[in-house]
Parts: sequence; C-alpha cells; structure tokens
Amino acid sequence: MQTPDSIRKALRGVKDPELNLNLIDIGLIYDVAVSDAGAVEVKMTLTSPGCPSGPEIVADVKRTIEDLEGVTSVEVEIVWEPYWTPERMDPRIRAFLGG
Repeated sequence: MQTPDSIRKALRGVKDPELNLNLIDIGLIYDVAVSDAGAVEVKMTLTSPGCPSGPEIVADVKRTIEDLEGVTSVEVEIVWEPYWTPERMDPRIRAFLGG
C-alpha cells in the first residue's frame, strides 16, 4: 500500500527538464492523497502558466506513480493557487541556486 510519503519519495525521481531539479525540492508538488483502493491524486503546479515542459512533467509524474505497486489510478491536477514562487523551493536548493 502506497502512502503520500512513499509517493513523494518516488516523485523525487521526476525532474523539471529546464531546471534539472526534482519536483519535490523545487516545491511543485502541493498535495498527495492515496485512497484505500490505491487511487492517487496529486495537486501540483508549474513554475509558470506558460511552462513549455508542463505536459512532459505531468506525463512523467503519472508514469512514475503508475509504476508503483498497488496504485490503481493516478489523477494529476495542475493548480495555480497558491502561485509558485522560488520561496517554495527547499532552502538548500534555493541557496545552491544563489537565492
């Protein structure tokens, strides 16, 4: 049985192709829910509404979660509130990038 924490751990392997950093560390994953039946719902954002890598990132998120044992379905919802800002990044990553 997957948990929100195990899903987040798996999503550390999904990188934003422009930043080459994982989605968890840059703060794009807002919420993860897992039902008893194995249905996973992810609420996430992108660095901007016009992000050209958006469809690729969403497909990578879905594929990564679908490959996990016990997952029966995956729904990824893109949300714009709260709007993403660099402050959502892990402080270590922000410092590494000079922020």
